[in-house]
Amino acid sequence: MQRPASPLRIRSVWNTAAALLILAVLLFPVYWMLNTALQPESSIAATEWFPAAPSLKNFDTAISTQGGSLLTSFVVALGAVVVCLALAAPAAYGLAQFGLRGGQGIVFATLITQMVPGIVIANALYSAYAQLDLVNSYLGLILADASLGLPFAVVLLRAFMVSIPSEVVEAAMVDGANRFTAFVRIVLPMSRNALITAGLFTFLFAWSDFMFALTLNTTDDVKPITLGIYQFVGAHVSDWGAVMATAVLSAVPAAILLVVAQKYIAAGITGGSVK
Repeated sequence: MQRPASPLRIRSVWNTAAALLILAVLLFPVYWMLNTALQPESSIAATEWFPAAPSLKNFDTAISTQGGSLLTSFVVALGAVVVCLALAAPAAYGLAQFGLRGGQGIVFATLITQMVPGIVIANALYSAYAQLDLVNSYLGLILADASLGLPFAVVLLRAFMVSIPSEVVEAAMVDGANRFTAFVRIVLPMSRNALITAGLFTFLFAWSDFMFALTLNTTDDVKPITLGIYQFVGAHVSDWGAVMATAVLSAVPAAILLVVAQKYIAAGITGGSVK
C-alpha cells in the first residue's frame, strides 16, 4: 500500500509550482520580445504566440541601423567602469582602514546621493558640460555614467575592505612596500570579488542609462543604444519586429555578464558581511 505524501513534501511541491509560476510571469516579457523579433513583418497586435517560421531579418535590420549605438554603449560602459573603480577603490580603502574622523557620515552622505533624482543631476551637469565643452563627447558621457555607480561601488568596497586585516598591509610595509604598493599588490587582489561586483553593476548602470544620454547629447555623434532604441521606435513605430530585435541585442551583453560573473557577485556582496 502506497504511503500518503507527507505535508512537508506537499508544501515543497506547492512552493516549487508557485516559484515556477512567478518565474514564468517575470520572463514572459523577455519571451514576447524574442518571439516578436523572430517574426518578420508582423504588427504588434498580430504577433503569433510561437514563431512558425522564425527569421533573422529583424536582427539584420537592427544590426545595420543600431550597430554603431551598441558599440558606443559598450565603449561608454567600459569607460565608466574604469573611472568608477579608479575612484571608488582608493576612496573605499581610505574609509575602511584609515579611521577617518566622520567616516560614517561620509558613507551615509554617499548613500543619500543615490536619492537625488537623475533629471536634477543631468540638468546641472549640462550647464557645467557646456562650459567645459564636454557635451556630445565620449568623455562627458563616461564621467556622467561613472557617477551612477560610484556611490554603490564605494559603499560595497568599503564593506569588503573593512574585513581585510590591517596586519596584512602592515606586513607588506615591513617588507619594504609603501602604502600605495601595498594597496595595489595586497588589498586590490584580496578585494577581487567586490571589485568585479562593483564593476558589473557600474557597467549595467551605464549600459541602461537613458537620462544622461538624452540630456548631454544634442547630436548623433555619441548615441548609446538606449537613445538609439528611443529614436528607433519613433522612426519605425510600425516595424515592431526590428524594434524588438534591437532590444534583444541590447540585453545580450548584460545577460552574458550576469551569467559569467554570478559567483563573483554572490561572494562580493556577502564578503563584507562578516568581519
